[in-house]
Amino acid sequence: MAETGTIYLVGAGPGDPDLLTVRAARLLGSAQIIVHDGLVDRSILDLARPDATLISVAKQRSKHTLPQEDINALLVREARAGRDVVRLKGGDPLIFGRGGEEAEAARAEGIRVEIIPGISAANGAAAAAQIALTHRDASSIVSFVAGQCKGLKDQNWAGLAGAGRTLVIYMGVKTAPQIAEKLMADGLAPQMPVAVIENGARPNQRVLRGMLAGLPDLVESESVISPALIVIGEVTARDNLAVARLAQEAAA
Repeated sequence: MAETGTIYLVGAGPGDPDLLTVRAARLLGSAQIIVHDGLVDRSILDLARPDATLISVAKQRSKHTLPQEDINALLVREARAGRDVVRLKGGDPLIFGRGGEEAEAARAEGIRVEIIPGISAANGAAAAAQIALTHRDASSIVSFVAGQCKGLKDQNWAGLAGAGRTLVIYMGVKTAPQIAEKLMADGLAPQMPVAVIENGARPNQRVLRGMLAGLPDLVESESVISPALIVIGEVTARDNLAVARLAQEAAA
């Protein structure tokens, strides 16, 4: 009987293969099975060993290649067959990546699990857009929320955004109108600066800016698609001011 393999929950980072951890790159080059999300860039998958089996379990809004329970079962089945399995996820596996659920399912079956963190989508995209999520003059609190939670309108977001705070919303493209409406109903100023970062840390990255009240129109008029993050807070305007100042100094 083959020795049971290990399940590695690996963060692929925001998309740029140069932002992988050394450990993640090594595992990609040695794993027999790689089970990956749809948001993992092809250039990262190209780091797999030539004979590795690549299995896509891409998820889209309301449409999953495999239900989560079936993904859990797939990971366990392959490990029980004696194969080391890399479960490759965009960003970090424990931030809106369901890594916790997969680790629990594996441990319940007696399968060894190792978690390799990745640069989160929030950290990677914000850095690529030169947005400091915290800043001594603008923000000392950062909150991450999912924009596709069931019962979004009933979620308590009071106090997550406002002066001195930064709110980062994952998976919020489709629900941008509800998000803006909800935050303004909770008292956030319509003029609060926002940024939408599409394809963060990738060659086709776009950074779109506006105000909270105009967020739905911004997403629609610019045809924003996933993967995209919405960042709300005063920090989203600071780099714009710096860029404008540098441009003025250069022209002087």
